[in-house]
Amino acid sequence: MVEPVGAPILILEDVDSTNAEARRRAEAGQTGPLWIVARRQAEGRGRRGREWVSETGNLYATLLTSTRKAPAEAAQITFVAALAVADLLCTFVPAPLVTIKWPNDVMIEADKAAGILVESGANEAGGLWLAIGIGVNLAHAPSGTERPATSVGGHLKGDVGATPSVEQAAEILAYHFAVWTDRWQTLGFAPVLDAWVDRNRGLDQPCIARLGHETVSGIADGVAPDGALRLKLPDGSVRLISAGDVFFGEGA
Repeated sequence: MVEPVGAPILILEDVDSTNAEARRRAEAGQTGPLWIVARRQAEGRGRRGREWVSETGNLYATLLTSTRKAPAEAAQITFVAALAVADLLCTFVPAPLVTIKWPNDVMIEADKAAGILVESGANEAGGLWLAIGIGVNLAHAPSGTERPATSVGGHLKGDVGATPSVEQAAEILAYHFAVWTDRWQTLGFAPVLDAWVDRNRGLDQPCIARLGHETVSGIADGVAPDGALRLKLPDGSVRLISAGDVFFGEGA
């Protein structure tokens, strides 16, 4: 079997945001695959338009690619990305410390170490372009965030000499992303979701989901086959949550 090869990596010194750069390239007709990596971002963004603090020394990367999958199926790339990021972290951090929080945060010892933002649009030639944005706290963790954040450098394995460079982290991420994408495309979503669930924590705990114009609370009851969170409400009914800010644990 041929080993998957990661997409080419373009490293930029400065950019407004790697997702914005991917969008510009997509709208100009580029389809990728191409990793766009920036040493510095002036306008990094997280989910729901939040600022993504972009200190030099952390990884800011977006994969520009295209797909013929329907939008709902293409959205499964978020789970692929989370697994690739988890594998990147496990290269430098003890694996038992690395977990995934639904839907797209990767944690080290329950503190956020990485986030994922997927954006898409229509290609002129058909199908969708995808911009899979990934931010990883390699050397620095922001302060003053809603939930605690941490960095790879604060949890290095004993045999790891130093915090990884941007180039090193980008290459490892690109490799693992290619591996998980290959599994998704050849075996379907089920094995990807199984691996994702194995790394997830909180799927049987109290949780609160903030969904834009409403907030609902209940008990996380696992995930549906398409990756939606099953939230069991106090009346016993189950609501499927496809996107939102979800907080797990007592007092969430």
